[in-house]
Amino acid sequence: MSLGKVIRKYRKLKNLTQEEMAVRLGVTAPAVNKWENENSYPDITLLAPIARLLDISLDTLLSFREDLTAEEINGIVREADQKMKTESYDKAFQWGRKKLEQYPNCEPLILNLAVCLDAYRIIRVVPDEAQYDPYLTSLYIRLLDSKDEAIRMSAADSLTEFYMRKKQYERAEKYLEYFSIQNPERKRKQAQIYAETGRIQEAYKAYEELLFTDYQRVSMELHGIYLLALKENNIEKARSIVQKQAEAAKFFEMGKYHEVSSRIEIAAMEKDADAVIATMEALFSGIEEIGSFRNSPLYEHMEFKEMKEENLEQIKENLLKCFRDEESFEFLKNDARYQNLLLTAGKKDSPKSRD
Repeated sequence: MSLGKVIRKYRKLKNLTQEEMAVRLGVTAPAVNKWENENSYPDITLLAPIARLLDISLDTLLSFREDLTAEEINGIVREADQKMKTESYDKAFQWGRKKLEQYPNCEPLILNLAVCLDAYRIIRVVPDEAQYDPYLTSLYIRLLDSKDEAIRMSAADSLTEFYMRKKQYERAEKYLEYFSIQNPERKRKQAQIYAETGRIQEAYKAYEELLFTDYQRVSMELHGIYLLALKENNIEKARSIVQKQAEAAKFFEMGKYHEVSSRIEIAAMEKDADAVIATMEALFSGIEEIGSFRNSPLYEHMEFKEMKEENLEQIKENLLKCFRDEESFEFLKNDARYQNLLLTAGKKDSPKSRD
């Protein structure tokens, strides 16, 4: 809150007009108006008289000084933590409350101090802890209107966790609405609520969808690291990442095709004819089961689109085109195994049409 807004807020609480305030301070009404509209600041010699007139402290009047550094915020939180260890929780709580009165609009401080005071009640026994609930939840609720997305999400997360601890699952679900649909934490917490409220099938499905998405994310991230390793010409690291991609596909039960597909590029780059031929054979033979993850117990509650015959045929055609046209496979053009494999794969019917 700016100095002008502080003056306006407490002037109105005192039921003073700008003209009345000006008379009592010995200034003009336009001067008070400029303060409140942040067009100018009162002279430093007027700060104490303004505070006395509005029945507030100078700390409150100057509470616009709220741009605390991360170090200052961490220092306050550490002090609160120390007080909770050496004094009663209530004393630490009241200290924290007064600290927030000094910095009523410093959102990072509000969030960190609220989380600190709230979390302490989880790990320690606090007498009559429910008496502190209204104030702490009011801090979180206030932060839901923050312009900072990270603060909004942290506040919503804290409220969700708070009401889950209280087993008030309907209220917990309400605060999940503040999470983006794309945020995996929303689905993860929703799955927990499903499980706690007896909606077991919904919980299974939510967890399985998260798992399936996790594989896609892990696969892309590993590929990104693989490309970085190639840029640095770190072949050993690239090989290691390829192996991890295969292991990830196996762990998530994605099927043989996905387990071997990551190997082809580095094998071709190293001109390892045996490895390329073996991988090509595995890819062609694995097309038929490219969607085998649909039958995995890991994803039994999920609904997948049917893998159409023409889709499988298109995958095979794309592979053939890649192996025929890409320069990286040019070194194999005189390899009889390579030529025979392309010829055989090109003549085969669609995987689904074979007996």
